[in-house]
Amino acid sequence: MKKEITAGETIADRIRYLIVKSRMTQIQFAKRIGIDPSNLSKHLSGKLPITDTLVNRIVVNLGVSKQWLIEGNDVPFSKQAGALASFPVVGQLANAVSIPVYDIDVTAGSDNLDAMFTVDRISGYVALPRISSNSIIVHVSGDSMQPEIINGGMIAIRPVDSLSTILWGQIYVVVTEDFRRVKYLRRDPSNPDNVVLHSANPDYDDVVIPRSDIRSLFRVEAVLNYKVLG
Repeated sequence: MKKEITAGETIADRIRYLIVKSRMTQIQFAKRIGIDPSNLSKHLSGKLPITDTLVNRIVVNLGVSKQWLIEGNDVPFSKQAGALASFPVVGQLANAVSIPVYDIDVTAGSDNLDAMFTVDRISGYVALPRISSNSIIVHVSGDSMQPEIINGGMIAIRPVDSLSTILWGQIYVVVTEDFRRVKYLRRDPSNPDNVVLHSANPDYDDVVIPRSDIRSLFRVEAVLNYKVLG
């Protein structure tokens, strides 16, 4: 019989509970709240104290009740009790990973995406085979990547830790200070310090930007195009 996951008696226990319920790895959870994964491990093992700063990061980034996290009273999400446990999972495929679907349009705005991936933005889960466990699903608007990605389609993305590992010719979500775009990435033959953002739609021109302008990068692992027929 599968052991029931409980919130536990200590703050560390409740953090572990959040990690399991949110279906993130410990590394993903650390990145989501903006701390070094090795430091999170030390906090959970008792090698480092659990500080007010850590607590506040979890409260702000995940929408967790501070009273619940510190004292164990109340519920984890005071505005939406049981949120982590109640999301539907679409599909039960063999060797599939349940990927969270976020109510976020990655092409709208220029805010840092990492700060937007909070639990309260999750609308459900989709089981997809051959997808990394640290992937997430987001919306895409606009027609610059049609027919590869339709307006209103969805994509599974995962963060890229280093710009030196770009797979040229693949689709990425590119985040700069001024925009977020979904594009093919190509080399600039005239300048290795630049990156060419290429659209699938021939009506759009290539955009060349310095590689140093990229604040964060997410590789597109899967495209989910669908139309709702009225």
